[in-house]
Amino acid sequence: MPAPMPDNDVVMVSRQREAGITVNLPGQYWLWNSRDVAAELKRFACRAISISPHAVALVAPVRGSVGEWVSAEIEQLGRLDGRIGRPLDHRGFVMHIVATADERGRLAAKIEWYEKYKDLKVADRRKHPRLVVEYRFSTLLLADGAVMSCLVTDFSACGVSVVAGIAPEIGTVLAIGKVIGRVNRHFSGGFAANFVNAQESQTVEKLIFCPL
Repeated sequence: MPAPMPDNDVVMVSRQREAGITVNLPGQYWLWNSRDVAAELKRFACRAISISPHAVALVAPVRGSVGEWVSAEIEQLGRLDGRIGRPLDHRGFVMHIVATADERGRLAAKIEWYEKYKDLKVADRRKHPRLVVEYRFSTLLLADGAVMSCLVTDFSACGVSVVAGIAPEIGTVLAIGKVIGRVNRHFSGGFAANFVNAQESQTVEKLIFCPL
């Protein structure tokens, strides 16, 4: 955790400097003022949706307060430290990144590399086409009756990927919205599940985002 800096050393980044490339990267973040009963920093799953060398926009379940110190670990970009600059309209916040000139230069190089190579991916061979959704939240229902919010990143008629604060064991049966699925893999900040029964492509979206 970097040493706190005086307020006048934290540049309030303009919307123009916030503007960066669009990304879709999972990660975790922690608010420096949020601790659990064991006095450990609470970690929350998140997803970076825009990044520049000066700011990162995170879709996140807990916003924190403007000016609050926050750190994040973002897949392919590494750790970022800074302060919450403003809330996002949908759910989350923009972090104004605090970094030295060298650190900012290294981050800029990572962003440039990601922008150059992000589209060079293996073609999707799934039987059912997968749809990417724009930062929509759904609800997980676990076997013990626990209910929690999750961020759906993509889905198809046969499965779904979500960012959540839990990582159920492979094979765990749960409901995403109104659809029953079984966890089949993990990724940074979340997991994917195959539906127990394939859904109709015309109705699957409504069922996933249907309130419990």
